[in-house]
Amino acid sequence: MIKKLFIPVFALALFSCNQRKAAEANTNLAYFDIKGYFEKEISRLQKLNPVVNKTVSVDGTVENKNVKISDWTKELAIFVNADINKTSWKGSFETNQENGIDIYTSDHKKIPIKKVSITWKGQKAGKIEIIIDNKNILYQSQDTLTYCPDSLYSIKKHQKIRLLKDKRYSVVGKLK
Repeated sequence: MIKKLFIPVFALALFSCNQRKAAEANTNLAYFDIKGYFEKEISRLQKLNPVVNKTVSVDGTVENKNVKISDWTKELAIFVNADINKTSWKGSFETNQENGIDIYTSDHKKIPIKKVSITWKGQKAGKIEIIIDNKNILYQSQDTLTYCPDSLYSIKKHQKIRLLKDKRYSVVGKLK
């Protein structure tokens, strides 16, 4: 009888430990949860399915269309990938608060994300701006990402590859 009870009790104990670890994982974030925030936004936008006035510009050539985004995960992937809560980056960002804006900055060479600023509207993020700077011997790029919930998202990139002309890209999506 005791042997029969041992297995279900052991399985239940093991299962409850795993759930506790999963719950604790999200509370150990040192900085604003960019990845989690954008995963929720992707889910919300996927359900909402808004029409987006999308403007794409490459070196001054501009194209504008009204579109329905079928895959918000792909559309906002660059924002999700700008997660500053990587374990190896813990303690690498300086945190400041000014007039309802949280600012995270880093000057470490190995960390491409240089600045994240979150402008708050009450308890919700009203605007998120991220600056990413990648440099090596042959390549240099700077991305400026801006996201305003229910309004617009913008990705601006300036790219310089040695021995080639500078390139400027821009994607602006205005939600309708």
